[in-house]
Amino acid sequence: MQDLEIYIRDLEAGVVCRWLESHVEQLVLDDSDVSSVIKGSARFDDSHLKVTLYPQAFGKRYTSLIIEGERLPWGSDLECARSARRIVDTEIRCSPGEWKEGEPADDEKWWRLDNRGEQLVIWN
Repeated sequence: MQDLEIYIRDLEAGVVCRWLESHVEQLVLDDSDVSSVIKGSARFDDSHLKVTLYPQAFGKRYTSLIIEGERLPWGSDLECARSARRIVDTEIRCSPGEWKEGEPADDEKWWRLDNRGEQLVIWN
């Protein structure tokens, strides 16, 4: 099982569905209220996907979006973030892919995608 994870700042209701519906099939996700955990599903390339939104991640202004499945629409978190950024008019962050579970994250760099472009930054 593979996964993609991005963090969307100040997520507005309905945005994730509008974005994902052009990349996956059979999307079942009710993001009309993004104040609590939302679980959904979809299909991509005949593979079942789990889609989960976790609000109030990293300082309460970000919503974590996790997509899990055997085959995914994007090859990396950054590709996923770039795709979302084309539709979502807010800051998106994601891991650069170097961090592994259990490693310290004190000086961890994250990709920040916003109206200034793409930059590697420390989260704070």
